[in-house]
Amino acid sequence: MSETLDWNPIRALARRVLREGQPLVLSDEVRALLLRSASEVAIRDADAVRALATDAEALKLLEAISDRIRKGSLRLSRTLGEAVSRRDAGDVDGARQILHDALAVEVVPLYRDSLYAYVESLDDEP
Repeated sequence: MSETLDWNPIRALARRVLREGQPLVLSDEVRALLLRSASEVAIRDADAVRALATDAEALKLLEAISDRIRKGSLRLSRTLGEAVSRRDAGDVDGARQILHDALAVEVVPLYRDSLYAYVESLDDEP
């Protein structure tokens, strides 16, 4: 992605609402944050806008955004770690396959970009 992402505000909102049990107050600022964050994790704009119609649906949207960020980050870390291990062991094809397997399920553009970049770096391997 070309712009710099800052997921700290959405993570803070998720922590307050999903973990600490504070109510989700749909102010204009929170609505904008949810819409922007939904787009950044590849949730369709139409789905995000529809989710803001009710508090319950907005809460589900926040959960989905948080889930994509958290699970994608964990998947990316595990995948890159395994790819590096395989590459270092001389199994470049195995490393490449691990990356392609992750790309098959990853939807978050930032994480996909990272996986593609690593695939490209493997393509430069002898």
